[in-house]
Amino acid sequence: MSCRNPWKKRVFPKDCINMLYTFYNIDVPGTDLRAKLRPAHREYLAEFADRFAFAGPLLGEDGTTPVGSLLVLDFDSAEEAKAFIQAEPYTVAGLYASVSMLPFVNLWEQRTGFPAPR
Repeated sequence: MSCRNPWKKRVFPKDCINMLYTFYNIDVPGTDLRAKLRPAHREYLAEFADRFAFAGPLLGEDGTTPVGSLLVLDFDSAEEAKAFIQAEPYTVAGLYASVSMLPFVNLWEQRTGFPAPR
C-alpha cells in the first residue's frame, strides 16, 4: 500500500508514518531560566534532530520576547513523546507553566524557503 494517498482520502497506513506530536509549552512569566538553560536545551534537542518536523520559541505580542516553545516531533508512541518532554531541560528546571502534548497528522506539504534555523 502506498504512503502517498490522494488528498481526498486523507488516510495514512499505520506502517507508513509515525505520529507527529506537538508540544505547546508556555513559560512561567518573569523568569530568566530560558536564557540560562538554552545551551543544555539545544544540546538535548540535537539528540533528536532526525525526529523534528519543526521547532522554535513562541513570541509575545512584541514579536521578540520568548513566552514559550512549539515543538513538533515524530515518535513511535505517546509514551516515547512524553518521555522526551519530561527529560527536556526546560521542563526539568520548571521553566514551563504549562505543557500541552497532542498528536498531529500533517496533511499539507511543507512549503520551501523557510529561513534557516538560528
